[in-house]
Amino acid sequence: MSDSKNTQHGFSMADVANKAVTYRRALAAGEIIVGEEAFTMLSEGSLPKGDALALAKFAGIQAAKQTPALIPLCHPISLNRVAVHTSLNKEKHSVEVYVLAEIAAQTGVEMEALCGLNIALLTIWDLTKPINAALEINDVRLIFKSGGKRGNWVHPDGISTTAQAILDAV
Repeated sequence: MSDSKNTQHGFSMADVANKAVTYRRALAAGEIIVGEEAFTMLSEGSLPKGDALALAKFAGIQAAKQTPALIPLCHPISLNRVAVHTSLNKEKHSVEVYVLAEIAAQTGVEMEALCGLNIALLTIWDLTKPINAALEINDVRLIFKSGGKRGNWVHPDGISTTAQAILDAV
């Protein structure tokens, strides 16, 4: 018996065989609000489960590398680099997370940046939840991508100074 559902809906991996190999980057950003007590402990590295920021960076890199195993129809690729940056916002008791993914290939790295970002945010959630269960993840978005035939793309809301500094550091 054939799988008529897949045929009917036309699921298929994008054919990139005729695309040019170009240097591609994608930067994703998001924020997790952790509350005052958890923010203090997180910024001091004294959460009961350990250093949430260090583990989030590692988890984000690992997740970006595993994206094709997690998202159907994503091309398996060899990333050149993944970098995870965190920024503490004392006023909002939050952590801003940025994930930059890079490759020279025929396909982009937006999904890898977004996958890494979400897992980094969830890692902070997991390590912070013993202090505050009322956590909130906000503003998960792709803010920049480059390469391919369309060139550069910037989120309509623009690029923050922190995000620009991450892009300029490359």
